[in-house]
Amino acid sequence: MKHILALAIFSIISIHSFSQTQINPDEIDIVRDQWGVPHIFSKKDNGVAYGLAWAHSEDDFETIQKGFLASKGMLGQYAGKSGATVDYIIQFLRCREIVDQRYEGDISQQYKEILQSYCDGINAYATKHPKEVLLKRLFPVSPEDMLTYSVLQLAISAGADEALTRINNSTIPSGLKPGGSNAYAFNSRITSDGNTYLAINSHQPLEGPVAWYEAHLCSEEGWNILGALFPGAPSILHGCNENLGWAHTVNYPDKLDVYELEINPLNKNQYKIDGEWKDLEKKVVRLKVKVAGIQLSVKRDAFNSIYGPVMISAKGAFAVRTGALMEIRGLEQWYRMNKAKNFTEFKKVISMTAISGYNIVYADRYDTIYYLSNGRIPIRDKKFTWTTTLPGNTTETLWKDFHPINDLPQILQPSSGYLFNSNHSPFNATSANDNIKNTDYDATMGYETNDNNRSERFMELMKSYSKVSYDDFKRIKYDFQLPQKLRYQTSCDTLFLLKESEYPSLARTIHQLNNWDRKATVDSKGAAIFAIIYYKVVEEQSNGAAYRVLTKAKCVELIAYARQYMLSNFKAEESTLGQYQKLVRGDKNIPLAGLPDVIAAMRSGEHKNGMVKGEQGESYIELVKFTKDGPEIETINCYGASNVPGNPHFDDQMTLFTQQKTKKMTLKKEEVYKSAKKVYHPK
Repeated sequence: MKHILALAIFSIISIHSFSQTQINPDEIDIVRDQWGVPHIFSKKDNGVAYGLAWAHSEDDFETIQKGFLASKGMLGQYAGKSGATVDYIIQFLRCREIVDQRYEGDISQQYKEILQSYCDGINAYATKHPKEVLLKRLFPVSPEDMLTYSVLQLAISAGADEALTRINNSTIPSGLKPGGSNAYAFNSRITSDGNTYLAINSHQPLEGPVAWYEAHLCSEEGWNILGALFPGAPSILHGCNENLGWAHTVNYPDKLDVYELEINPLNKNQYKIDGEWKDLEKKVVRLKVKVAGIQLSVKRDAFNSIYGPVMISAKGAFAVRTGALMEIRGLEQWYRMNKAKNFTEFKKVISMTAISGYNIVYADRYDTIYYLSNGRIPIRDKKFTWTTTLPGNTTETLWKDFHPINDLPQILQPSSGYLFNSNHSPFNATSANDNIKNTDYDATMGYETNDNNRSERFMELMKSYSKVSYDDFKRIKYDFQLPQKLRYQTSCDTLFLLKESEYPSLARTIHQLNNWDRKATVDSKGAAIFAIIYYKVVEEQSNGAAYRVLTKAKCVELIAYARQYMLSNFKAEESTLGQYQKLVRGDKNIPLAGLPDVIAAMRSGEHKNGMVKGEQGESYIELVKFTKDGPEIETINCYGASNVPGNPHFDDQMTLFTQQKTKKMTLKKEEVYKSAKKVYHPK
């Protein structure tokens, strides 16, 4: 009875306190298509933002709330110790202070209304559905909460989490680096039909706070885009509108620096700068943590310096400095990218450089293709070595300015007719004749120069085409073949050179590997063996193994392990990749193709009975053909539009996804309404 009364009081309070903008839900339509994908229509942009918040809450309110809990330093109250760690990091990095300092001056009034309208939609949904609320003290949420979480996410993408891990733990990253994304743009110089193609193919986790959600956003103020976003984002993060589209992949320039401070031996709260001792800024972080159902209060110190947040460990005192912690307009830049009508407008928007990283591969209806290795990259003093820990006792290492966009690696309209990125070097983005040179760029920006299996395989494929049809384009995107020259960070060539006659007990397993066509298809036995070995190597290296070459002896050991693994779990010396690897949701599991670092990549984790399940890789895919009549769009998501078990769209795209098939989508309002399965208002 008390619980019911509390919910009732919460609902009454919410009705009177949440709404901040004048939004009439009756003027907003949420149109669900046959796949449950929400198409949001409203006269004004802020109405679209409100409708998106409501629709996404219907499909994944739990994940959205977790982001807001983190932004408010309340995740530990819900998720316990793991949540409290996030709460501490967000306060340690001073994400909220940054937002509070910059919100009024940096965010435009127009975008403040968008943010507030999105929050109003979230708050209204919480009011209407109190039983779905994870922690009632979370509400109401605000625009500042949204931006705080955005700053955290962009700081993590800039490497803040990895830097803190390195400071605290002497860990060795895996040499078989998983994951990755692909982005391709082709124009009429190479397409056989004269159209322009764009492949949006980010390899994100299949579930969680950075898993893709598909939506179509349309107002009468020039907002009409279809694509994907993360929980809590008020606009599309990559997709296409009526005129243009773009894809993101993760890039790895030097976006963050770590400084070792010189601490005063007589006063541990002071550090030396330019010969003088300066006090560390200190604040007490108060955390609330749920442990065994009981809320505990914990205090932790957090320090700051002129360089940025300071982590004190057994190794010393280290400061972290990144442009991601000096900027809050990332979400606003994405919103303005949504509304760009041509390349000139798009280039002006991305010149904000408010997004701290990510490659951009762009295409439009005017046959323009463009590549940029984007980032907030500091202008650094070249006399220091920026690839290592820096001296934190001099203002000479204290950079303050950033390279403008025209300083960054980019290519516009290559004569080859194509651009691509697969998380590899920006200096290999097209044909050899059109590529830019790393020597022409400031070395302190730290851009990567390596290729990987996906980039290597793409280049192999492109050698076979003088012209590319749309079917060819799709075949390239869905390719499961490893390249002839493997580019895993751990050399594994010896794995394929063992002689069956030398190891009779392993002969069948060695035979499968030696005769494997190196395709990661569900019926492949060689792919299953390689996957089992791959994940064993990852496990060993994650636990500290330092080898980066598979010796002959190590290969024999790993092959014996794979054979025994299959015997123990599948009762046979051989199994297929589809028997070993599954796409799993609820009670449904389907054989799943893909390996880490093939073009159609998949990284998997432990499932049950010796099987693994897909966790990161192919997820949301959007393929666009820009024609004279507008964009033709096809998409697929790995599971479905909803994360709510029991919803008919919880898993209804899985079969198409595993068959490398897509669903047709449209930006045309009349077509959306004509084929709609449900039309309603967010109330």
